[in-house]
Amino acid sequence: MQIIEIYKSLQGESTYAGLPCVFVRLTGCNLRCTWCDSEYTFQGGRKMAVEEVIDEVSRLSPNGGLVEITGGEPMLQEREVIPLMQRLLADGYRVLLETSGERPLLRVPAEVIKIVDVKCPDSGEGDTFSLENLECLTRRDEIKFVLASRSDYEFAREFMARTRLAERVDTILFSPAFRKDAVGARSSSQCLLDPQELAEWMIADNVPARLGLQLHKFIWDPALKGV
Repeated sequence: MQIIEIYKSLQGESTYAGLPCVFVRLTGCNLRCTWCDSEYTFQGGRKMAVEEVIDEVSRLSPNGGLVEITGGEPMLQEREVIPLMQRLLADGYRVLLETSGERPLLRVPAEVIKIVDVKCPDSGEGDTFSLENLECLTRRDEIKFVLASRSDYEFAREFMARTRLAERVDTILFSPAFRKDAVGARSSSQCLLDPQELAEWMIADNVPARLGLQLHKFIWDPALKGV
């Protein structure tokens, strides 16, 4: 498979935020979100066999732990990434899959925790989530909406209600989008949507979702890679 980087850091998003995690970042994405902070994954990297990836993960986290398969869009390399996830699970790792849900998720092993980033209108890739993947979601999975505006918030709230999402998954996350050119300041001023404003909307509407912030961008320079 084509790999951009493998590194160990703290998980910055989802309900696993703050935990040590090995990230396996794959090359390639078929979406072009306006606020994308990982355009460097669109091409490049190096070819690695499943065994090479396993060896590197084991070196970074020899006693098991958390591993996230991410990208780009990792499911573009489904043929290779499914066996990788199966191996990681067999070796005792807890595996997260970060995906847009645009590609089929049917073959993802049941033990993998899917963190599905449903794209909102301001991303420029709204309505790319495959509704067939709703049937692949379980009570261990998480859905994330990255929001840049009130209209994104309304979209996410309506999507949740229409699909009865809270009954399907473990957690729903509303996360303000970060500026793609963010550098230096590690503060909410870099967000496209003020987290306080988003929090107030969620409280007023009693939304059954969790406010999520990209923790790593408040710890390290937002432009820093490999963290």
